[in-house]
Amino acid sequence: MSCILQNVQLVLQDRIVPAANVWIFEGKIIKIDAEALSIPEGDYERIDGGGHLLVPGMIDVHIHGANGFDMMDGTEESIQEVSKACAASGCTSFLATSVSSTLEDLLEMIRSVKRVIGHEVGAKIAGIHLEGPYLNPKRKGMQNEKFLRHPNLEEMNLIFEEAGSLIKMVTIAPELPGGMELISFLKEKGVVIAIAHSDATYEEAKQAFASGASHVTHCFNGMRPIHHRDPGVIVAAFEEKHVSLQAIVDNVHLHTLKGPEGMVLITDALQAMGLGDGNYMFGGHHVTVSEGVARLKDGTLASSTVTMNEALRYTVETGIPLIDAVQMASTTPANILELQQKGTITAGFDADLVLLDDEFKVLWTMVDGQIL
Repeated sequence: MSCILQNVQLVLQDRIVPAANVWIFEGKIIKIDAEALSIPEGDYERIDGGGHLLVPGMIDVHIHGANGFDMMDGTEESIQEVSKACAASGCTSFLATSVSSTLEDLLEMIRSVKRVIGHEVGAKIAGIHLEGPYLNPKRKGMQNEKFLRHPNLEEMNLIFEEAGSLIKMVTIAPELPGGMELISFLKEKGVVIAIAHSDATYEEAKQAFASGASHVTHCFNGMRPIHHRDPGVIVAAFEEKHVSLQAIVDNVHLHTLKGPEGMVLITDALQAMGLGDGNYMFGGHHVTVSEGVARLKDGTLASSTVTMNEALRYTVETGIPLIDAVQMASTTPANILELQQKGTITAGFDADLVLLDDEFKVLWTMVDGQIL
């Protein structure tokens, strides 16, 4: 497909261009006209952006489900439904994210992802994020305790035999027996090592970060809280420049933020995303969603129902500049996952783009130069 996106308000890495044109050819951005000069005649489709906001496709590194489907179902349909839901919310790439489970259920989830990759109906699968099962029961959150266990390199080798290079991120509790050995193993695999559902002390977290951990999953949630004599994972992460943080920006989960180069907007969504209030089964738990907030019976937060475009809006509404918010939703996750041609509107990059109205509602999503 060859087209020109005309009359769009463009969010670049260093500025917002009030009126611009963007040339697309064979799935790539080939030219940006930041002055919106007259369009020459030619054999290409012209798409009028109506002066709306054009941002790079957002990238969700942590999503479990949507539209009533859970990726742990182990079916291609569930993965495809999440792919569609992501695209509808302005997300063009995502990590299929597991919850703690039996080894066989996890392997079946991985197999279903492998069958879908290359045939996605919406957003593209950038890989797999293993959230568990090597997590601390003391900070389990909504993770099902009966599936939590200590790091096991033999089991992890079996997982990699099935998934191979698809595993891009693994969330662990490094203080568990075998945790530091697992960090060394994952570092050799080139995986992003994240900490969460962890009771690690400040000293244990600093050791983990020095050994290769570089990310914190849903920061502040599922980890030892800050105490003036026991600062824990959170303070350790804020002190380390190379460590990035996930933020569930839904006005429920999170308050404090790091700089945009170290922050990643996520949904952490369960299957209630796109459906609304009601009762659901997630990770072996009964979950109730009321007024958009998902909780277990005891009140524990259970993932979220926020979408990426909503997370972007909430972030801007907190006072974060739009350029920084877009960096957190698109550029920073692309950098963390080493998706070298995604995350910014730049000539030569993939034409993964989202057109948003003034309320951050998605007008259309483009993946590889095709409007879905």
